[in-house]
Amino acid sequence: SSRPLKKGEHPMCKEHEDERINIYCVTCEVPTCSMCKVFGAHKDCEVAPLQTVFQGQKTELNNCISMLVAGNDRIQTIISQLEDSCRSTEENSEAAKRELCARFDALAALLEEKKSELLQRITREQDDKTGFVHGLICQYKEQLEKSSRLVETAIQAMEETGGAAFLMGTGGNTAVLSLPRIVEASKGGKLEKIEHGYESMDAFSVSLDHLTEAVCALDFNPAEEDEEYFDGEEEEVED
Repeated sequence: SSRPLKKGEHPMCKEHEDERINIYCVTCEVPTCSMCKVFGAHKDCEVAPLQTVFQGQKTELNNCISMLVAGNDRIQTIISQLEDSCRSTEENSEAAKRELCARFDALAALLEEKKSELLQRITREQDDKTGFVHGLICQYKEQLEKSSRLVETAIQAMEETGGAAFLMGTGGNTAVLSLPRIVEASKGGKLEKIEHGYESMDAFSVSLDHLTEAVCALDFNPAEEDEEYFDGEEEEVED
């Protein structure tokens, strides 16, 4: 019937308005009336009692409902497991991030400590070398000052025109000027000198290529167990 039925109201046949639908056409899979079976469109079809088909399909539908409910419960369980897995993944990821940051921070602190140690060694070498050179500079300045005074005295002696006075002055008996002293000074001092390349600090060069390669090669270890677990879980979801 095209009109909606009230609860408990029995449907009537469209072709035979006075006939109630009381049989089921198994061939066409539709309910019909006895007149349709005798004279109508279903006279050559196989029919069955409506109540028998009704009970059979209702039992089948009930079984399907039970299976659907059980399937829905299983799906809900899987959804809950997946949600738990998602939360655990997020928690484990945060823990892994914290551990990774802690390891890199420790490595950075170790590198910083090593850098400070090597810088101190360079500084000590720098202080030793510059201290030694500054000491030489003071000695050479002192020698330069003495030599400059000798030059002035020698120039004054050169201005002496009298032979006796000149010789008396350079003889060392009464004069301020001693010729052997000037001769010795003119040959140059015997102060210590620095070797060629003394200022080089090449000995403190550090190669970090191997560390750079090691850092570039850093990676996570493949977790084969996780892959196997994921494959099994995926099969369960598909089932």
